[in-house]
Parts: sequence; C-alpha cells; structure tokens
Amino acid sequence: MPGPSHSTGRDKERRSIPLALIWLLAIGAGVGVANVYYIQPVVPLVREAFGIGSEPASLVPAVSQAGYALGMLLLAPLGDLIDRKRLVLTKSILLVLALLVTALAPNLSVLLAVSLTVGLLGSLGQDFVPMAAHLATADERGRTIGLVTTGLLCGILLSRTLGGVVGDLFGWRAIYALAAAMVALVGLAVWRWLPLQPATASGSYGALLLSLATLVERHAVLRKALATQGLLAATLGAFWSTLALMLAEPPLHLGAGVAGAFGLAGAAGAFGAPLFGRLADARGPAIAIRLGCLLVALAFTLMLVLPHSIAALIAGAVLFDLGVMAALVSHQTIVTTIDPAARSRLNGLLMTAAMIGMAIGALVGGWAWSRYGWAGVCLTSAACGLVALLRSLLPPSVPFAAKEYAR
Repeated sequence: MPGPSHSTGRDKERRSIPLALIWLLAIGAGVGVANVYYIQPVVPLVREAFGIGSEPASLVPAVSQAGYALGMLLLAPLGDLIDRKRLVLTKSILLVLALLVTALAPNLSVLLAVSLTVGLLGSLGQDFVPMAAHLATADERGRTIGLVTTGLLCGILLSRTLGGVVGDLFGWRAIYALAAAMVALVGLAVWRWLPLQPATASGSYGALLLSLATLVERHAVLRKALATQGLLAATLGAFWSTLALMLAEPPLHLGAGVAGAFGLAGAAGAFGAPLFGRLADARGPAIAIRLGCLLVALAFTLMLVLPHSIAALIAGAVLFDLGVMAALVSHQTIVTTIDPAARSRLNGLLMTAAMIGMAIGALVGGWAWSRYGWAGVCLTSAACGLVALLRSLLPPSVPFAAKEYAR
C-alpha cells in the first residue's frame, strides 16, 4: 500500500502562499471542472443538430456526470502517487484534445464516448485543492482552500450560464472550442508558475486504489466528513433537479432561462466560502460545518414558507449554497490534514461522497416533487440539513478523531 511521505512537517517553515498563485489555483479549479457542465444547457441544440429525441440526447450530460464521478474515484488519487504539477499538465493536454474532438463530433455515438472522457478528465479541477493544501501554511490552509473551492464552485455554477449564452450565439460546438482554449491557457500558466510537488506515496496504482478503503476504515473523522457532506450535497441534487419544474408551474410560469439564472445566485453564495475558511482557521472547522448545516435547513424552511416569492427563492438559493460550500471548505480542511501524504486520495473520497449525495438527492427530489410538489422537496432538503447537523454534533467513533474534528 502506498506509504506516507517523511516531508510533511514543514508548514511552519513555509512562507505564505502568494495571492497570485491562489488565484491561479482557483481559476484552474473552475476552468477544469466547468467542462463537465457545459453540455447541460445545450442539450436541445445537440438534439436538433443530430436529429435525435430528447431521451438519447439526455444521455450526454448523464455520461459526462458518470465520467466525472469515475474520475474522482480513479484519477484524483494519482496526485499522491506522481508529481501533482505533472499530473495537472498531462490531464490538461488530454482534456484539450478531448474538448476539440467534442467540438468536431460527427454523431451521437462519438459524442457519448468523448463526453465520458471529458467527464473523467474534468476531475482536473479537483487536483488544484490538494495542491493548495500542500502549498499553504497550516494557519492559512482553511482560507486558501476556501478561495480555491470558490473558484471550483463558480466554475460549476457559471458553466451553465456560459454554455447557454455561447450556444445560443454561436452553436453548441463553439463552447467546447472556447473551453479547449481556456484549459490550454491554464495549463500554460501551471507550467510557468506553479512549483513541482513530488509524490507523497509509493507503490502501484492498484495498491493506491486499495488504500482508499483502508483510509475510510482507519479514520473515523473521514467517515464522519463523508456522511455529513453527502447529506448536504443531496440538497443540491434535489434543488437543481426540480427548480425548473417548480418555476414552470402556476402561478410563476417561468422558463428555463430563469432557472439557469439561479446559478448566479448559487455563485453568490459560493463567494462566501473563503469567510468560512477563515473561520475554520480561527475557531476550528466544526463550528463552520454546523453553521453551514443550519443555513441549509433555514434556507429550505424559508422556501417552504414562501414558495411563490422570487425574492425568497433567490435568498434561499444563496443561503443554502453558502451553507453547503461552508461545510465543504471546512471538510476539505479536515480531510487534507488527516494524512498529508494522502491528500489527493482523501479529497477524492470527499468529492466522490458529495457526487453520490447529489445523485441520490436528485432521485429523492424527483420522487418528492412527483408526490408532494415543491413542499416535499423543501421538507426533504431541510431534513437533510438537520440530519447533517445532528451528525456533525455527534463525535466520531474513535476518540482521537473526535478531538481532531472538534478542535
């Protein structure tokens, strides 16, 4: 099994990471992950271009999401086994090629195959988080991860808006040509300005993957983080999978464009992530996680009480996104300090749990909508926030981990 590095006690000797490098990491994270989501607003354009039905066209974003989940599980851990800078550069080159093939895809079969590849390589965005954790000093790690995570989340939330605008103006293929250019620029910047980050683990790739199960089994604090963040991520899946349906219903009668614009509200919430990163640095991550859980529950309670108020929906979207991201930043701060030699694997496990939570949330949200309408979605999501809060208040099963979580 990949072993630990002996060069992990240098935080106090390391200088503060320059702000310009933090911005590069944040932009790289956003540009990398955005490629997974460009397809969502342009599915109707793909359907028209290939003359296919809605059902086969909807497979494209589904395949892209599946590829992303696999990338988090299978590719993100490589950041511990090989130099992270070289990993990012290799993924960037392959992703540029995949995006160009996507822009030139002649039929649905090719598009599906390359969308899986784009999803896999879209895990590039997450590679910047352990890079930031490695470069930051111990007393600035929460703030730094918060800023990089803000870039990541803005990439997710704003990619739908950018994809829709570019698709409407220039066609669905244009967004992938533009995406290839942006990834290439990020790769050049990484090559020019980011330092090398030597491997922190040794052994084979198979042993690296097997060590994921060992990490989960060994660290109760990790299991607690996975469960809590998965519950909070479920609210994202429930909300975004049913929002357009709710807005289209009477009395609002609003179209998909308005639903897409709610991504801007979510991005506004994501900008609060660095504040919770600072809170995690100053007071410990536990308080930031609990505040995040409480914000999620309160936001969906607000949207339950005022379901037809656009102002309440916008406020709710900002608050619950802020809560989810506050917990995510704090959990990333926790898991990346469990074992500095396994930061890429630990972050990959956390994001895999979040992706699973989102998928389950989308399914449960759809079920709640079909039976109980918007009230069912809000009640289910508020319940997830409260259960996550309860889980965050309960100690992990291992005494040392409890102290580590609640510091």
